[in-house]
Amino acid sequence: MGILFMLQHFRVVVIVAFFVVLCGAKCEYEGIFNFGDSNSDTGGFWWAFPEAPPPNGMTYFKRPVGRASDGRLMIDFIAERIGVPFVSPYLKSVGSDYRHGANYATLASTVLLPQTSLFVSGLSPFALPIQLNQMKHFKAQVDQLYSQGSYVLPPPDIFGKSLYTFYIGQNDFTSDLAKTGIEGVKPRLPLVISQITDTIKELYKLGGRTFLVQNLAPIGCYPAFLVQLPHDDKDIDQFGCMISYNNAVVEYNIMLHDALNQTRQELPDAKVIYVDSHKALLELFQHPTSHGLKYVTVACCGNGGGPYNYNPKVFCGNTKLVNGQNLTALACEDPENYVSWDGIHVTEAASKIVVDSIFGDGFTDPPFEIHCS
Repeated sequence: MGILFMLQHFRVVVIVAFFVVLCGAKCEYEGIFNFGDSNSDTGGFWWAFPEAPPPNGMTYFKRPVGRASDGRLMIDFIAERIGVPFVSPYLKSVGSDYRHGANYATLASTVLLPQTSLFVSGLSPFALPIQLNQMKHFKAQVDQLYSQGSYVLPPPDIFGKSLYTFYIGQNDFTSDLAKTGIEGVKPRLPLVISQITDTIKELYKLGGRTFLVQNLAPIGCYPAFLVQLPHDDKDIDQFGCMISYNNAVVEYNIMLHDALNQTRQELPDAKVIYVDSHKALLELFQHPTSHGLKYVTVACCGNGGGPYNYNPKVFCGNTKLVNGQNLTALACEDPENYVSWDGIHVTEAASKIVVDSIFGDGFTDPPFEIHCS
C-alpha cells in the first residue's frame, strides 16, 4: 500500500511539473523595450542593410538571424528569464510580433547623433534619439490600432508592465578612440550620459517604470581593440588587458552610476537600475576557467592569426582580397569555450554567464530581481 501511494504521488508530481514547464511561470513583466547597439541588436540593422553572414548564429539558431554572435545575446536571455519571446526588431517588416515589446537597437548605434553618414563613419543612423522617436511612434500606433484587433501589437497597458533595457554607449566611446585618444573622447561622455537619462525621463512619460541600464564593458580586454588601439607593453595587465582604456571605462561607469542615482531621485515611483555588466565581463576575462571557459582575448571567429585572431580588414564571415590573397574569417569549432565571438562581441556562452550574474547578488544598484509565480 505504501509503495502504491508513493508511485501515485510521484505520478502527480511529474504531471504537475510537466504542466508548469509547459505553461511557464508568469512573471511580473510582460514585455521588453530595448535600446542599444550591436550588443543587443536582434536583427534591426540587418533588416535595414545586408544580412549578417554565416557563421553568425551557428550555435543556437543554426543560421544567421541578425545577431552579432554565435547565438543568443544578453537581451535574449533576459527575455527567457521573464518568460517572453525573443524581442522582435522594430525595423523588421515581415514576421515580427510586437505583443511583448520591441527592440530598437541596431549595430553601430551611438547615444549621440552621428555627424556623418553610415558610409563615412561606419556609425548607424539609428542613434538613441532616433530609437526614442521610434518608440513614441510605436506607442501612438498601439493606442490607435489595438482596438481594431491587431494580432501583432500589445495591449496599451503593456508600457507600464515592461522592462526598458539599455545597452548602448560603447560606440560613442570607441568610434574615435584610435584617432583622438582617451583624452579626446572624455569631453563628450557627460553628453552621452545626459542623453541616456533624458531618454529615461521621456520613456517615463510614456508609462515606463522599470529601467535597466547596462554599463560599458571592459573594452581593454577585447581582441579588436587590443589590435587597433595604440598601447605599449607597460599598459597590459596580468590578464592581457589594456589598463588605460579599462580605467577610462571605469570613470565613465562611475559617472553613469551617479547620473542614474540622480534620475532615480527625480522619478521616485520608478525603478532605475544600474546594471554592472562590466563587473561580470571582467570576471570572465580574468577568471575564465572558473566559469567553464578557456579563451579570453582571442576571437573565435576571425582571420587575424597571432595572439588575438582578429584582422580589421576581414570581419567574421567575410572574404576579402588582402595583399593578393583571398582571406576568409572563419569560426572556431568550440565557441562555447570563448568569451569573444568576433573580437568585438561576446559569445552566447559569455552572454548567458553575464545575465546569470547580473540577476544574482551584487551586480545591480539598487538590488533587482524578477518575481515569477
